[in-house]
Amino acid sequence: QVRPVEFGGRAVQAGGSLTLSCVVSGHTTCKYDLSWWRQPLGKEREFVSSLNSDGTLFYRPSIKGRFTMSQDNTKNTLFLDSLRPEDTATYFCKIGQKPSFWCETKDYWGQGTLVQVSS
Repeated sequence: QVRPVEFGGRAVQAGGSLTLSCVVSGHTTCKYDLSWWRQPLGKEREFVSSLNSDGTLFYRPSIKGRFTMSQDNTKNTLFLDSLRPEDTATYFCKIGQKPSFWCETKDYWGQGTLVQVSS
């Protein structure tokens, strides 16, 4: 079983930048997609970006051009630039396990990391 662990959230002023990281704890032979989501206080969780197992990147339209998702051998990162107060939220990393003969469709969520953007 795998579990994503996020870190890097902090308070930052509007216009600033920061990098969130997601490390996958555990091991799996199943293929998976990895995505970032965010949840503003009192609101629904919303999609931010995703990196599919075939390398395809998707971004939420409102953050495209400001946020950049990337992957290296050890972790996935989400670089947040030109931050706005409306970007304030808890950011979550999600592993979307893909089905195969040996693997079931399953989502694994991290505990989240808080980003606070002040005006």
